Amino acid sequence: MLSVYPAVFFKEENGYSVIFPDLNNLATDGDTLSEAMMMAIDCLAGYLFTAKYDHEAVANPSDMKSIRPEAIAQELELSYEEAFVNLISVDVEEYAKLHFNKSVKKTLSIPEWLNKEALSKGINFSQVLQEALISKLQSM
Repeated sequence: MLSVYPAVFFKEENGYSVIFPDLNNLATDGDTLSEAMMMAIDCLAGYLFTAKYDHEAVANPSDMKSIRPEAIAQELELSYEEAFVNLISVDVEEYAKLHFNKSVKKTLSIPEWLNKEALSKGINFSQVLQEALISKLQSM
């Protein structure tokens, strides 16, 4: 599911700062506008992923038109002369699969006969376990 939040981009001497006012002024930055945009996506995905994992409530996104860069700049003591608001969108689940989820080694025991049969058929144990766990979780 796509999550979309407004972010305020502030042009600074060495790049851009990015602030998400709806998310407790969550912030990131980048040396270029392109890098700041990529960092904003990563920052938003990380925040929402962690909040979901920790069962924390997340504020709903504001209407982009209601965001006032001047007020945020004053609060955070930033220059707002070249500030602008942009929507940042990310599919958190898909982003997490690609960037946040690392493999964890698990040790398990199965009957010897089952091991021999599976090996003779060239079955990938990790893949089968992952598929079975995903299927089980989806049915819950």
